Amino acid sequence: MRPLLRRLLSILFLALASAGAGFAVLTWAPIGLSADTVEFTIEPGSSLRAALREIAAAGADLDRWVIVVLARLTGVESSIKAGSYAISRGTTPIDLLRKLTRGDFDQAEVALIEGWTFRQWRERLDAHPDLRHDTAGLGDEEIMQRIGAAGIPAEGAFFPDTYLFARGSSDVDLLARAYRAMHAHLAREWAARTAGLPYRSPAEALVIASLVEKETGHADDRPLVAGVLVNRLRSGMPLQSDPTVIYGIGAGFDGNLRRRDLLADTPWNTYTRRGLPPTPIAMVGLASLRAALNPAPGAALYFVARGDGSSHFSRTLAEHNDAVTRYQKGGQR
Repeated sequence: MRPLLRRLLSILFLALASAGAGFAVLTWAPIGLSADTVEFTIEPGSSLRAALREIAAAGADLDRWVIVVLARLTGVESSIKAGSYAISRGTTPIDLLRKLTRGDFDQAEVALIEGWTFRQWRERLDAHPDLRHDTAGLGDEEIMQRIGAAGIPAEGAFFPDTYLFARGSSDVDLLARAYRAMHAHLAREWAARTAGLPYRSPAEALVIASLVEKETGHADDRPLVAGVLVNRLRSGMPLQSDPTVIYGIGAGFDGNLRRRDLLADTPWNTYTRRGLPPTPIAMVGLASLRAALNPAPGAALYFVARGDGSSHFSRTLAEHNDAVTRYQKGGQR
């Protein structure tokens, strides 16, 4: 090899080695930030270059070409995940790329409570500052269509839980998750149900579970309440559940259930109508769902609150009337 050619190759090798070393240094050098924490959102369908522009606009001083080259070398250029993120001082380009490709979102959370109605759930979701409110202005039926559950009542259709989500996520997506969770729980509990129950479908079991949810918060009493409701269904007695009457009154209920309310007919008034109400009356937790599908055996047809969170259960009307006198009308125990 001629000396000149050998010299040129040596220079080229040194240049490449120097460039490689410089690139390696840049991939591990902290990104300059305009604040201790920089938050940004990557929209669905964004390319890596579009994502980097968004990150720079949020206050990150990026050598964008470094991240683009690094993404190409590692084969992740098309693996950017949409979501809301946050980076802090000390984050390097390689850290950022890992975060974007793993979907390491900056998460928020919302607690959706058992026993609440869908109206109450919507109010909580509407007030959450980290959600995108795509359900605004939609009726319940339209929301159910959006999540792929057209024709299914919204009430009772969602599983109560604390849900984590990426900031900027759609409330429609969150409700879809809660719907899928309830569908999975209901299918599993229905498959493990006690034989011979007077329910024709999982949907009917969900209605009874919602009554159990509203009738008691006492864990030991849930199967007993479910047993009373099942016994009444089997005997053809009206369920006579106060919470169903209150649900039928709706937002106009003032907290005081009167005799005239018990006589005012609505589709949910289980004093004036026999059988199940047309829909659940609240969101149902797993304990109430299991109680409805595995009610306590026995012949009780009545129960009354004792005042300490528990209930007294009776087989006969005479016994029940005595319990009402003792526990709710000031009689002596």
